[in-house]
Amino acid sequence: MRLPKTAYTSHPWRIHEFTSDFAIEDVWSFRTPGAGPDDFPAMLAAMRAAGGLAQQPWPARFLFALRWKIGALLGWDRPSAGIGARVTSLRDRLPGDIRDAPRGPDNKAMPLKAVYELDTESVRELANTTAHTLMHLGWVQGANGDYELRMAVLVKPNGLFGRLYMAAIAPFRYLIVYPALTRRWERAWLVRDHDHVEAEHDEGTSL
Repeated sequence: MRLPKTAYTSHPWRIHEFTSDFAIEDVWSFRTPGAGPDDFPAMLAAMRAAGGLAQQPWPARFLFALRWKIGALLGWDRPSAGIGARVTSLRDRLPGDIRDAPRGPDNKAMPLKAVYELDTESVRELANTTAHTLMHLGWVQGANGDYELRMAVLVKPNGLFGRLYMAAIAPFRYLIVYPALTRRWERAWLVRDHDHVEAEHDEGTSL
């Protein structure tokens, strides 16, 4: 579900300390029924177990494949446009306590690379010719008392071209990409929770 930007700005995330030059592009929530305050690592693990782009519905896979093909043809994703070349990594801005925290695992199939991972928030980043993009995942208590996953996408467009590009892909994000992510990540939580309950049941019946 799409949220207002204040759902992100009003929460005291650590990321606010060093991203004032990034614009908030999207804020989204994902339901995780029965989740508690300490379940953020479990949610991240469930999302990783659910797989990456190869497991997404075909419309989302098609869009990403098309984007990478166009990017390859036009040189949008060349190394000279990425992290450490055109832009410096967000890690260079981190205060010492966050820099010393775990980064989180990286996957070669996942273009967004880990910056940091705390008990209730994590950040990944990607840079190319179009923009420097951050994906912030946070763990907050929802209106019904359960905890839920929230995602904020922050961007620093690369000039006019970057701004036009972000505007052009907005309909595809809202109509295809984010709904697909919602189904995938919410199911990842439910399947993880189901497996956890079954394991406890099996242990109980074996005693």
